[in-house]
Amino acid sequence: MDFYRALPRTVMLACAVGCAGRAAPGAGVGSVSRGSLRWVDAELARMTLRQKAAQMVWPSVLGDYAPADSPEWKRVRHWIIDDEVGGFTVSVGSPLEIAVKLNAMQRLAATPLLVGADLEFGAGYRARGGYFLPNGIDLGGATLFPPEMAIGATGDTSLAYEQGRITAIEGRALGIHIDYAPVLDVNNNPDNPVINTRSYGEDPKQVARLGASFIRGLQEHGMIATGKHFPGHGDTETNSHLALPVVNVSRARLDTVELVPFRAAVGAGVGGMMSFHGSMPALDSSGDPGTLSEKVLGGVLRGEMGFRGVIISDAMDMRGVLDRYGASEAAIRAVAAGADVLIQPENVTATIDAIVAGVAQGRYNEDRLGQSVRRILEEKVRLGLDRRRLVDLDSARALAGDSENVAAAARSAERSITLVRDSARLLPLARLPRTASVLAVTLARRADLAAGTIFDAELRRAMPSLRSEFVDADGRGEEFAALLRAADSAEIVVVSSYVAHAWNVSSISAPRAFAEFMRALITRRRPIVLVAMGNPYLLSQLPEAPTYLIAWGGFPLSQLAAARAVVGLAPIGGRLPIHIPPSWPIGAGEMRAVQGMPAPASGKRP
Repeated sequence: MDFYRALPRTVMLACAVGCAGRAAPGAGVGSVSRGSLRWVDAELARMTLRQKAAQMVWPSVLGDYAPADSPEWKRVRHWIIDDEVGGFTVSVGSPLEIAVKLNAMQRLAATPLLVGADLEFGAGYRARGGYFLPNGIDLGGATLFPPEMAIGATGDTSLAYEQGRITAIEGRALGIHIDYAPVLDVNNNPDNPVINTRSYGEDPKQVARLGASFIRGLQEHGMIATGKHFPGHGDTETNSHLALPVVNVSRARLDTVELVPFRAAVGAGVGGMMSFHGSMPALDSSGDPGTLSEKVLGGVLRGEMGFRGVIISDAMDMRGVLDRYGASEAAIRAVAAGADVLIQPENVTATIDAIVAGVAQGRYNEDRLGQSVRRILEEKVRLGLDRRRLVDLDSARALAGDSENVAAAARSAERSITLVRDSARLLPLARLPRTASVLAVTLARRADLAAGTIFDAELRRAMPSLRSEFVDADGRGEEFAALLRAADSAEIVVVSSYVAHAWNVSSISAPRAFAEFMRALITRRRPIVLVAMGNPYLLSQLPEAPTYLIAWGGFPLSQLAAARAVVGLAPIGGRLPIHIPPSWPIGAGEMRAVQGMPAPASGKRP
């Protein structure tokens, strides 16, 4: 059957902008025809040693507007025309700016570029317009899903598949070919500052099931999936952006926990695998991080697991590889270990030179580079880039942020809401009159412009007397005394925390002043609903909290879902995919049915 005729209309539109081939298990996205193999052979045969090295180096570029004579665009032109890099990682920008920019970059390239992106939570995780200041206008964008742990709270593989499907359709429409997702790390350490809600959860088998479903949804619709961070970034308290983590557990433990989702991903035909900038002595006693370890990449991933796809390094400008080795030596070691692609190096030209120098030093030979370049070129063929590399901007507008896609993301967010504890049975708030005095306190970093906006607005629709207050998580907490006085006159206090993981932080604990404020509220016996929009382990810091709801993320759809659950307009049915010390096990969660809007003062429903 013809590949395009077998696909629904939305997928055909996405394929019209670049994808090709028949989906096949283990083949990434599509098959490689004999004619396409001849293209691969011809491209590889014409390349010099340095051109081969350049195919393996992928810089990062923002998806923003860059005038043709700007320093930013001149740098991109240099990487493409002079360095002849093989691909890019694209970061944040509006959907059409990303598409236009990537089209312009593809026109400059002698060989089609492969473009990857961190679309862990959908294409909207990178392709959004942001907020216009000072008005705070949300400029919209592609579809944004809740974090993976929210999907874990539903336990529903069909939702994971749908997220993959929609991400592929929207991402390909923008000119993105590889998703650096799913995160297959088993988050079994509550103090992990960098994985956290990016993981599906703590149960290796559930992470494996959901991850494999996401991979199938993504790759059956034209995009390459990348499992990460092999062999597992879950059981660490160190952020690999800032230092070298060490996961010091036995090989038997790794086989029964960390490696389980990665084996399932290989079985599902995942096309890419991203390495971990951390050490696992049970796999390599030298202490080298996985990215630089032949025992990990060549021995375990290629040898034991039989992975035949593309191995992509985590960002090469992270301290997990730079501090001990330096940029050039880290690049050589990564190639020697078996990495095919090095993303986000500190210096693009110097990294290409370092890979070439590795051949001159006898660390590996040119054939070793040829193996990686062949894999990269074959993926370009599977994606149809040898025949069509540009995207159609009208198709991008038709697909990115499509209302049906947004509705699917909203369903995932709504089904993920998890009520861990409600000792006083405060929820839902439908029993309160609409005239009830409600104090809503938002704890977030000042730069989080979206924090509390949707959540408070939806609560206010049900309870118009709601008073909103914002507390800067990085501030000194002077406002808490006034908030305590305001709480004394409120019938109920709803506190939402947006403090979450971030690449540049080493801890995601709530500020001490905030914790003291919460304990003071509890001591005063105020009715309190604590909502975790960020770190779900917040309850470990505040085990006295009488009502604790988890929304898993502060994205707009999660805020809306949480607010609707709080006022009884949506059911609550999520289950913990993690344990929360000291008392809440995997699977915990109280159920609540829909109860409608809060009652008016007369006691009659509106």
